[in-house]
Amino acid sequence: MNIDYKTTIKVDLGFEVNKSRPITTYSEILKNAKCQDSHSHPRAQIISCDSGIMEVVIKNNTWIVNATQSVWIPSNVAHQVYFPNNVKIITAFIDPSQLKKLPTSSFAFDNSNFFKSLLLKIVSFSNPIEFTAEQKRITDVLLDEISVIQPTSTFLPTSDDERIKKVTNALLNNYSGKQTIEYYADICCISSKTLSRLFIKELGMSFGDWKIRLKLLEAIKQLGEKKSITEIALNLGYENPSSFITTFKKHFGKTPSTYVLEEITKTLHNI
Repeated sequence: MNIDYKTTIKVDLGFEVNKSRPITTYSEILKNAKCQDSHSHPRAQIISCDSGIMEVVIKNNTWIVNATQSVWIPSNVAHQVYFPNNVKIITAFIDPSQLKKLPTSSFAFDNSNFFKSLLLKIVSFSNPIEFTAEQKRITDVLLDEISVIQPTSTFLPTSDDERIKKVTNALLNNYSGKQTIEYYADICCISSKTLSRLFIKELGMSFGDWKIRLKLLEAIKQLGEKKSITEIALNLGYENPSSFITTFKKHFGKTPSTYVLEEITKTLHNI
């Protein structure tokens, strides 16, 4: 993202190797911040946020995720994280002693309410020197959840191409915008055909599909904030709620109302 990052952060918790502290956490509100350098550490990491959008970069992969998703980074995988605008980060570092049954590749995944509640509960422990039996039981449940998480199919890919970055940044800052690909092509001083080809080549999807996916991810976030379907539709630039519901159902196979109901049911099932 083309942001003037005014703050760099360095968190050393990932370098601790200590099975008495199977999971350590870090949470902070950041603004226009980034990690000091691309880095790796012995602990694996869940990178999440409660608000805002993060950009997580590893070799050959970049994810833009909001509060509805997290990123899993295995042990010793180099990564860089950017926090444009205001972001409340929540991240957990998992000791190497706990990694035997956990995923070995990096990916973005959808948060369940249960998973996010577990993560926030462990954050509330404030990194004790040694975990109590009760705290250890809760961390074991989180580790079990991590062992079965699956990559999401609705993450937002991005690219190092400056022209693509210019367009995706503009879209991220204007969910309800109705500008066409020709408008963004003019901004990049290229033809719309060239920009269209760049999206397919760099992101594996068309300009229109990327724009719709962005809106749907924001819709899921706003559904989690208990906003009404009408309010969400207007926030995202749809002419009416029916258009929004049709698009949502086409991509997720269910209406927004059904999606919310299923998320509530999943949470109650896991309690």
